[in-house]
Amino acid sequence: MRLSKALRDKLMDVRLRDKLVAEGKITKKELEEYLKSIPDETKSAAYTPVADFPASQRH
Repeated sequence: MRLSKALRDKLMDVRLRDKLVAEGKITKKELEEYLKSIPDETKSAAYTPVADFPASQRH
């Protein structure tokens, strides 16, 4: 992964992005553009029923 892409991905990390938008370090427009650029991977997602996990591991 190229450094510039890695840094951009870090800026858009869900754990940081709301804070960065609030601080004005990234704009809502930049965030929207980034989210639109992410490919849709729903077709390759794996479904795991909750029943497969013990109750102690369910959140």
